[in-house]
Amino acid sequence: MGPTAIGKSALALKIKKKFPEIELLSVDSKLVYQGLDIGTDKPNKKDLKENFHRLINIKSPKEIYSAIDFYKDSIKEIKNILKFGKIPLLVGGTMFYFKVLLNGFAYLPPSNPLIRQYIFEEICFKKKKRLFDMLKQIDIISSKKIHMNDVQRVLRAVEIFFVSGGFSRSTLIKSMHTQLPYKVYQFGLIPYKKDLLYKKIEERFNNMLNNGFEDEVRILYQSQYLNPSLPSINSIGYKQMWMYLQNKCTYQEMINDTIKSTRKLVKHQLTWLNNWKDITLINDNQINILIKKIKKILECNK
Repeated sequence: MGPTAIGKSALALKIKKKFPEIELLSVDSKLVYQGLDIGTDKPNKKDLKENFHRLINIKSPKEIYSAIDFYKDSIKEIKNILKFGKIPLLVGGTMFYFKVLLNGFAYLPPSNPLIRQYIFEEICFKKKKRLFDMLKQIDIISSKKIHMNDVQRVLRAVEIFFVSGGFSRSTLIKSMHTQLPYKVYQFGLIPYKKDLLYKKIEERFNNMLNNGFEDEVRILYQSQYLNPSLPSINSIGYKQMWMYLQNKCTYQEMINDTIKSTRKLVKHQLTWLNNWKDITLINDNQINILIKKIKKILECNK
């Protein structure tokens, strides 16, 4: 695991080629969506064909893919990988997904788009503060863990209360805590120098723009089924470009806000890593150390 733009995907491909017994499993909330390729820095078609990644391109961008969906899908894929005598290597930067997988997940009722829409539009009149105030009334514990601006998660927590018949999200989560029945080795890739990573973020986004990112988002923009409230579109880079296409910001403002938001995400991801338990942190300029450690683990577990 590690922050965005640090080179996790490239490293995973390198490890996969060196150790054929490994199967790759993506832990990324955006790579699940078809059509979100350039802006997510998704491995290219050649790499995906030669090195199969599980949980990439499994959903339409009009669908909502939640943490519980990832939990169920990843457990299923891990079992399939092990069944064929392979070893799963989980790679990604969606820290919450890693947390859910490692610590277990309570059963939560499936999402209902119509109920979510009714709650947000008819009850809360599209006011996120009103929505958050409702969450504080029905689930004070969740309200302390979810930021008011994270409308999708706030709305999901409120929806759970309605759909479950009055049980709060925190109560349901507390009722079940199942950990993985496997031995897990955790590695975090961190930047040797943050300034170099920030420079890499700028270079990467400029490359995305040169490789047709605007055209990619324009195709999504022209779809009648997509809008900025969907998790696929409401993600860094895509939402900024969407605003540019709506003439709500200039091209340079779109670039500046994307880079600024990406840096903010990196800081958030590094905070998760620095507080993570049972993890080996390795600088991004010492990947050979990680490869040696993986080789030793594989040899010891044969």
